[in-house]
Amino acid sequence: MGQIILRLDRVMADRKMSLNDLAEKVGVSNVNLSKMKNGKISAIRFSTLVAICEALDCQPGDILEYSKDE
Repeated sequence: MGQIILRLDRVMADRKMSLNDLAEKVGVSNVNLSKMKNGKISAIRFSTLVAICEALDCQPGDILEYSKDE
């Protein structure tokens, strides 16, 4: 079975946005956002994904990547 990989760290670096700045804009705690950034979550609310995409001016596909196990 494949897996979803979070590329939040890459998009944040491209936008030169810190974890604290993004957490403030999105309305999510630094701890939860850090877990997302490090791929330590198993689910994400669409409302949170929308807020992240708005804050980073990106598409969900910029943050989420599907990796197929072979």
